[in-house]
Amino acid sequence: MTVRVRLFAGAAEAIGQDEVTLADVTTLGDLVARLVADFGSGVAPVLDRCSFLVDGVRAADAETRVTGTVDVLPPFAGG
Repeated sequence: MTVRVRLFAGAAEAIGQDEVTLADVTTLGDLVARLVADFGSGVAPVLDRCSFLVDGVRAADAETRVTGTVDVLPPFAGG
């Protein structure tokens, strides 16, 4: 399955793009591992702090199945 990954703020900076398309990923864990493999180990600490939305729903853990669109959201500050 092909998944559209939208990256925001620090996640986009770490990857160097605001959107990527990944094929052959089925879980959130697969997706994160693939991003690290494709874009370097330096993105791992950023992704460790991110929240993930799968088709608009917050992903609970690495075993969450991914489909359609995954949004990668770094922590936000402010109030």
